[in-house]
Amino acid sequence: MIVRSSRPEDLEMPLEGFNQWITPVDQFFVRCHTYTPEPPNLGEWRLKLDGVVNQPVTLTIDDLKKMRRVEMVAVMECAGNGRSFYQPRVAGTQWAFGSVGNARWAGVRFRDVLEKAGLKDSAQHILFDGADVPLGKMPKFQRTIPVKKAIDPDTLLAYEMNGQPLSIEHGFPLRMIVPGWASDSWTKWLEHIEVLDHEFEGFWMKTAYRHPTHPVEPGAAVDPKEMVPVTDLNVKSVIASPVAGWIKPGRVRISGTAWSNTSPVARVDVSVDGGSTWKPAKLGPSKLRKVESQYAWRLWQLDWQVAEGQYTLRARATNEAGQTQPLTEEWNPSGYLWNVAQRVDVEVTTKEMINIPIESRPPAQPPGYQSACLTCHDEGMMVQQQLTPAQWDREVNKMTGWGAPLKPEDRDAILKYLASQFKP
Repeated sequence: MIVRSSRPEDLEMPLEGFNQWITPVDQFFVRCHTYTPEPPNLGEWRLKLDGVVNQPVTLTIDDLKKMRRVEMVAVMECAGNGRSFYQPRVAGTQWAFGSVGNARWAGVRFRDVLEKAGLKDSAQHILFDGADVPLGKMPKFQRTIPVKKAIDPDTLLAYEMNGQPLSIEHGFPLRMIVPGWASDSWTKWLEHIEVLDHEFEGFWMKTAYRHPTHPVEPGAAVDPKEMVPVTDLNVKSVIASPVAGWIKPGRVRISGTAWSNTSPVARVDVSVDGGSTWKPAKLGPSKLRKVESQYAWRLWQLDWQVAEGQYTLRARATNEAGQTQPLTEEWNPSGYLWNVAQRVDVEVTTKEMINIPIESRPPAQPPGYQSACLTCHDEGMMVQQQLTPAQWDREVNKMTGWGAPLKPEDRDAILKYLASQFKP
């Protein structure tokens, strides 16, 4: 796994993971805003459902397992997947391609659980609360989905992943499965569900995980009134092989994966000349049960006979609704939902080439840096950012607002260190 951060844990699947249909649990990406909670005692664990319902209910894991079991293969993708490619850069975990995976989930339909409580006519949104505890003064991670999505028969409460109980990193003992939507709605470690008759005003709905309703100029500020919550995924593909670098002439197989939202992938086209011409790739099996195909990703491949030279490979997917990957980015200030057709530059040659690593020693850390910046997370979070001084200033303000113990006399030195060490 590619470690984007070890505290809290943010792990990304490497490119070779896109050559398999079901993503193994130990290769499935992990995204945490907080530290992973201790696994609960299942005998004591309870799921509480209340709010604007006819009858509040409390369920054990055995109660859930006695209900009708449902299985579904579905892609889960972080809304920030691909954030590292946006220009100008955007603050946040700098995911490349691999904060996504395709798993077989098992559990119960969420609407069957809601029926036990009975929704009142005034019900509008469903609020999910997990066992994770905020860091410092960070707002608690709470997300909502509208009732219409909640009662969709494909929205699940899952207790299994790939035939085994959920791992603690992936939400044990229970998590939401909201297929076709970004994973910020797939709440982990569920303990409490509240039915609301209004929109939730919490930070993670009103400030975070929002994107513009219209195209904006790269780097431009966007009025919060013109932002809406992230919901649907974009149609997308990834070239898993070959990787950027050099390959030998002859027969080369270009392969990868494609996925979409509630509209399944219909085709993948591949270009070896930077997008001037395209050829259709061969898609993996499509004659699967609906639970295995509508929300799952599809493997694809194209065989290529190539001579020496330099080439630019690109792949773009199209779904059944006619949505196609763009060739240029549509920038947004949070770096969400990147889906530009991937570019892979390769040199075809018979020469052997090697990469020689270059080592460098960073300067000494300024006073107060360890306690102010490395108490809640490791330096890996900073290393990946590559932000401008103004962006670092905003990040420092946010972290001190969330309780980072930064002394005023240390601020300038720390800001200078961040802006010089982790710059664009």
